[in-house]
Amino acid sequence: MSEYTEAKRMERAALLNSGWYARYLWAFGAGQLVLVPVSLLWHGVAQAVVFATANMLLVGGMSVYAARQRVVRRGFGLKHGLVIGTWSVVFAATVVLGTEVFRDNLAFTVVAAVACALPAVVGAVTERRAA
Repeated sequence: MSEYTEAKRMERAALLNSGWYARYLWAFGAGQLVLVPVSLLWHGVAQAVVFATANMLLVGGMSVYAARQRVVRRGFGLKHGLVIGTWSVVFAATVVLGTEVFRDNLAFTVVAAVACALPAVVGAVTERRAA
């Protein structure tokens, strides 16, 4: 088998199996709908323990899932960096605004949770189209 044929076979496998990343992003987005309210509405030691445990389970489970995938499609690193980078900026702004300006504001928390889930949802939808 030539190198070209092998490369084409691997690229095809990556495209066929790239749906895993969309599922990964859907899970991440759903996790934001739980983690953001916990981080903004609860206070004290109980909040810290619940937030840390839920975050550890979410990220740990997703990391194990991602590590078990055999292939990634071309451009995966850039896309993942953009999705997680965008989420990081939104989450940081959410925490700052939610603790300094909108403390214990339920309406802000709902909007913030959706905003934090949005980068993952957009990434999942565009990943499905790419596959």
